This record gives sequence, C-alpha cells and structure tokens, in this order.
Amino acid sequence: MSLLNIGMSGLNASQVSLATVGNNIANANTAGYSRQQTTQVSNASNLYGGVFIGSGTTLADVRRVYNAYLDNQLQTSTSLSSDANAYLDQVNPLDKLFSDKNTGISAVLSSFFTSVQTAAGTPSDTAARQLLLTNAQTLSNRFNALASQMTQQNEGINSQLTTLTGQVNQLTASIASLNQQIAQASTSSGSGPSNLLDARNEAVRSLNELVGVTVQEQNGSYNVSLGNGQPLVLGNTSNTLSTARTGIDKSQLNIQLNSPSKTSDVTSVISGGKIGGLLRYRDDVLVPAQNDLGRTALVMADKINSQLGQGLDANGEFGASLFSNINSATAISQRSLGASNNSTGSGNLDVTITNSSALTTFDYSVTFTAADKYTVKRSDGKDMGSFDLSPAAEIDGFKLDLNGGGLSAGDSFKVTPTRNAASSIKTQMTDSNKLAFAGPLVATGSTSNGGTGALTPPVLSTPLDIYGGADLAALQAGIKDSMPVTLAFKDAAGGSQAYEVFNSKGQSIGTGTIVPGQSNDLTINVPMLDASGAPIPGQSFSFNTTVSGSPSKNDKYEIAFNADGKKDNRNANELLALQTKATVGVTGGNAGMSMTTAYSRLVEQVGAKASQALGDSTASGAILSRAKSEVASVSQVNLDDEAADLLKFQQYYTASSQIIKAAQETFSTLINSL
Repeated sequence: MSLLNIGMSGLNASQVSLATVGNNIANANTAGYSRQQTTQVSNASNLYGGVFIGSGTTLADVRRVYNAYLDNQLQTSTSLSSDANAYLDQVNPLDKLFSDKNTGISAVLSSFFTSVQTAAGTPSDTAARQLLLTNAQTLSNRFNALASQMTQQNEGINSQLTTLTGQVNQLTASIASLNQQIAQASTSSGSGPSNLLDARNEAVRSLNELVGVTVQEQNGSYNVSLGNGQPLVLGNTSNTLSTARTGIDKSQLNIQLNSPSKTSDVTSVISGGKIGGLLRYRDDVLVPAQNDLGRTALVMADKINSQLGQGLDANGEFGASLFSNINSATAISQRSLGASNNSTGSGNLDVTITNSSALTTFDYSVTFTAADKYTVKRSDGKDMGSFDLSPAAEIDGFKLDLNGGGLSAGDSFKVTPTRNAASSIKTQMTDSNKLAFAGPLVATGSTSNGGTGALTPPVLSTPLDIYGGADLAALQAGIKDSMPVTLAFKDAAGGSQAYEVFNSKGQSIGTGTIVPGQSNDLTINVPMLDASGAPIPGQSFSFNTTVSGSPSKNDKYEIAFNADGKKDNRNANELLALQTKATVGVTGGNAGMSMTTAYSRLVEQVGAKASQALGDSTASGAILSRAKSEVASVSQVNLDDEAADLLKFQQYYTASSQIIKAAQETFSTLINSL
C-alpha cells in the first residue's frame, strides 16, 4: 500500500504542476500576469526494519513569481514616463505653432515694418499707406489666432483632466474591491490568490499611468496615496478625484480630492502620470507663453499707437491709434480676478497699464491687509512690497484702482496684466490718410538772415497720450493755437551767443545761449495759449531742436505747426525705428529688447522646453523599458521554459503512473499466491 501511496502522491503533484504550467501558457499574453511555480516537499519517512522509508511527496504551494522591488521600480518609471509623454504631446504643437512662419509672429511682424519702411520712403503714396493698414490687420489677426490656439489648448487640457480623473476613480474603486477580495480569500486559504494579486498590481500600474501614487502595504491590503499622503485608497474604501474651477483663475480646472468628511484641492501636490504632465505643462509653458505673447502684443500696440500720436496725418491733424486702446474699460476690468471667498459686496480691481515697457511676464497675487492697504507677491516668488490703494502706486508698469464696492482685510486677487492682450488686440484704423507720418512742427529761417546758423527739424518732446481723450484733444488744440514761436539771436560775445524766444503774440517766453560753430541742443518750453491768444494757466508744451553754425545778430527762425506735411516722413521714420528699439522689459537695470527680439526669445524658450521634453521622454522611456525588461525576466511567462516544464511534468506523470501499475501488479501477485 505504501508503494501505491507514493505513486499517487507523485501523480497528484505532477498533475497540479501540469495544470500550473498550462495556466502559465494560457496567460502568456495577460497584462500584469506573474508566472506561477509549484513547490513540493517530501512526506514524512516511516521506520521499517531499522531504516526510514520515504512515503512520497506533498504539494507545498503554488507560488507567484514576483519581486516587490522590481515592481516598485516599474510603478515609478511608469509614472515618470507617462508624465514626460503627456508634457511632450502638449509642448510640441505649441513649439511648431510659434516657430512656423505660416503661423508665428516673426514673419508678419517683419512684413509690417517692411511696409512702414516703404511708406516712410513715399509718405504721400496712398497705396503704400493702404498696404501698411493691411499688414497691420494681418499682424493683429495673427496675434488673435495664436491666442485662440492657446486658449483651445487650455480647454483641451481641462477636458483631458476631467476624463482622466474619471479613469482614476474607476481604478481606485477596483483596487479597493481587490483589497477586499484578497483579504477574504487570504482568510479562508491562508495565502493570497495569485490572480487577484496580479490584477491589483496591474491596476496600480495603470493608475500610475494617470497620476503618480505611493503604495503602502498594510495587512495584505494596498493603501494608495498622492504625493504628500492624500489618500486615494484605504483598505476596501476609495476616495474620488474630480475637476472644478476652484482657483481664482476660472479658465483653469483644478483637481479636487473628495472624501466622506471633506473636499480639498490637491492640484499643487499632484505629480507624475498624464495628469501630472498636463498640470506641469500648463504651469511651466502654457501660462508663461500666454503672458509673454500678450506682453509683446501689448507693447507693440501701445508703442505704435503712441508714436502715431506724436505725428500728423495726411489731413494735417494729430495722429490717431492704429490698434485698439490697451486701457479700454474692458481690458482694465479683465486683468484682475477676485477670489471666490472675498468678503460680501467686495469690489474688483481695475488694472491700468502705465508703462508697457516695464511689464513682465509674471502674474501677481494681491492680498489686502486693510480696506486701503495691500501686499503684492509676484508669481516668481518675489515680494513686491506693501502699498496704499490711494494714491495708486506703479508696480512693474501697472497700477491698481478699486472698481466698485469696498474691500476688507483678507480679500485677495490674481492680477494678470498681459494674459489676454494677444486675444484682444484689434486694428481699428480704416482710413490710411489718418496714418501720422509727418512731424508736427517745422522750422524756417527768415529770408533776411545773414549768418550760417541752421536748425534741425523740431521734435515735439511733450508726450501726447494717445488714449488721453478730452485731455489729449485740449493739448493738441493748445499746441496749434500757440504757434508759431520765434527764435531770435543776438550778438556773439565771449564765445557764446544769446537768443530770445517769442510766442505768437510777440511776447518773450524765454532766453538762452549757444556756442557758435558747434551743435547746440535746445529744449524750448512754450506756455500754452487758447484760440483767442489768451494764456492757459499752468499749461505748456516743449520741443527739441539743434542749432548749428553761427547765426548773425537779428537772425530769426520760426517754429510753426506743420499744417501741410503730406511729404514729411519724420514720424514714419520714428515708427520704423521701433523695429529695433528696446521697448520690451525695460525695468531697473535691464536694458530691455525689441519687439522682434522678445518674440524670438519666446520661440527659443518654448523650443528649449520642447527639446528638453523630448530628452525627458526618451530617457524616461528607456528607464521604463528597462524596468519592464527586469520585471519580465523574473515574472513574465517564457514559452520555451514552459514547454520544457510541460514535457518534464508529462514524464513525471507517466513515471508516477508506472509506480501505481507496479504496486497493482505486486498486490495482484501477492493475492494470487495466497
């Protein structure tokens, strides 16, 4: 009977081993499946005739071939690779959008200034003027198109975040359910079922593709949490993620963690996975690029408008704006976003651009410490200081004013001075005759002058605020009514020569001296007169000119309003100079850069991010591939090995059958002999 039992034990063991090998082969393509192995131990030996005789074998376990360390490496590398790929998928289209001449700004900005150069060469040519207007429209449309593309990309990220959080919830619920099933199966059998353990590991790996998580095993269950320990799965219960516009910026969806007791915003702590990559791209590339492009658009519109405002158009009138007002009521109100928990009845902030050249590409957090006092912190972490609401202080080229209601301590705002500028810029001029190419003042010498003195064309040095409305109209009228101004020279004596300035009424308004034979830069201040010739109290303007040569005694020069300047291109040349003039980012010790350079730098920055993202994606992909290979070398089913085992256990089964047959024949012989 002992021989029969030995044969039966071998038969049973080989049968289970064959079933295990068959199961491995059947699951060779099952995701996350870990191959299984049988382990056998020898049965107890029996003492017989002074020696111990073995009694066969026992199946000890069907174990799962699994390495926790290698699996942890796979989970981490999966999270990093998904993050890098999601980031790369977003930054590549933006890089191509900015750098392509058919979609970027560089080509159309160059075309615009080329048309300015053409028009400056022939300021009276109607066709050249019209071409400039057409190119201005193309330029503003291109800014709008780029801004629209980035807005669509932001909405696309919002949509993806909503979809991905739903997938996260399905996986966390599955992990919690598997925890419960594994706990129940382990209680009844004493060991965890391999198929459920594999399914749980695969669910965690899939979860890491969506968001980076940390796993801790406790009493056989997986507790899954986000970066700083925010729990997604605790035992057999799971919390959910959702998207909501909980931040101050309602255009962006944030990620919320919902537990039975509370809901908290976890956007800032999420890293890894597709969700982490999307959030990282939004913060590192998309928002800064929107701000940077908006700043370039805003500076371009402001500087071109302001320069046109310093000249005269083909009708002999002061210039009008080519592009829309950068400080329109709509633009001012949209640059500030109030927090949802601000005090009841609190007003908003009006953000007015005071110096476009000083603008940065950062956002600003404004927190009120009292009803009229606030602190400002820039998005790069710089503390800008504490300020009073009145009088308004200039901060990086803008100032803040209260718009309705009142404010209380604790009220906060997010200020985005440049974010929406590229989408709101418009070409508003439709009549090319209103392009102000001429200088507003001209200088002519008296026909009776006998000296060699000469004056350069006078330049109006008093800035005319193109957006000044009624104030601008009054200043322009005052300049016209106060002209002409006469510069009269006296005798030269002691190496210098005196001069006196007279207004249009022949009244002396100033004196000075020059050095004959040298270039003498003069700034003449003119008290303003009204249409009747009466002085306007406290109002004046100034202009610059350079006197060269040696004027004779009583030589006179008249500086008058340029009523007919159709062929004058002085202001057009100043407009052309904006192409290379440092007008962007001129703050403190920073010399700034031109509009063309500013956009080129933006293209370079996005291109560098795209290049880095490609490198990160390649590197993390290689790490993931290696991690998969290492896990596969331990846990993956190898069909060649399984075929060899299949043959081995078939032979084992046959041999065990022969033992049973021998036992039967021996038993039959014994019976027959009796």
